[in-house]
Amino acid sequence: MAGLPPGYRAIVVDNGSADGSPEVAASLGAKVVHEPQRGYGAAVHTGLEAATADIVCFADADGSLSLADLPRLVSAVSAGADLAVGRRVPNRPGVWPWHARAGNVVLALLLRSRGLPVRDIAPLRATDRRALLALGITDRAFGYPLELLLKAQRAGWRVAEFPVGYGERAKGTKSKVSGSLRGTLRAIRDFGRVLTR
Repeated sequence: MAGLPPGYRAIVVDNGSADGSPEVAASLGAKVVHEPQRGYGAAVHTGLEAATADIVCFADADGSLSLADLPRLVSAVSAGADLAVGRRVPNRPGVWPWHARAGNVVLALLLRSRGLPVRDIAPLRATDRRALLALGITDRAFGYPLELLLKAQRAGWRVAEFPVGYGERAKGTKSKVSGSLRGTLRAIRDFGRVLTR
């Protein structure tokens, strides 16, 4: 897979794609697993269950994040962090829509008020596979990353955050969250559900 650091293995979760991307991923050497239940959290959890490495990483496969940042996050986990996450830094104006960015600011403020020193909701992350499974995240929709951070804070996890470049998505792709105001509102609904548990 393009941009994947040496020694890393890609697991791509097909969550109902109809554009042929699972076949493309498989042809490039990725392990493709299928998850019929729709939802971001469902895809992430299926990928986690399919992984065998001690340390696992998660990233959207839309080209907006540089996978070259993964070794820095993995090194932090190897050095003692329980969870290493990326904080998006836009490469140029316009790549992060205002409504998605505003929602992220609100959530990050909430997380910091609860004692978790982060400025983003972890679009790129690395952690110990067994520890993440034991954390027991149940959200299978857009609320997954927020539930992960909240449960990490409650469990006393050491969280390290690093700036990571955030660029334009691959041509022909559209974010289910930031690609429209409706998508952002759906994500806010899922986040609200997580916060009231």
